[in-house]
Amino acid sequence: MTISLATQRETNAFLDELSQWSIENGKLHREFIFNDFVDAFGFMTKAAILAEKTNHHPEWFNVYKKVVVDLTTHEAGGITERDFTLAKQMERIATS
Repeated sequence: MTISLATQRETNAFLDELSQWSIENGKLHREFIFNDFVDAFGFMTKAAILAEKTNHHPEWFNVYKKVVVDLTTHEAGGITERDFTLAKQMERIATS
């Protein structure tokens, strides 16, 4: 199965919708700040379960209450709809 890279128009539409995300080094990028480590880790746990179910895993880093996320579809060589979908799911988790 071939996975298509997102077009510039699709990427711009996503960034317009979710303005806290940006493009860094060819990847969707976002820094989440939570109240404390437990909230940050809880977010990561919920996101990990979704990522595993869809077999689409984030690149991420956590220190105390900050979680830094980069999303790209490695097999496609860039950003795809899979990244937009996971990013939207992460937003819902972070705000719930």
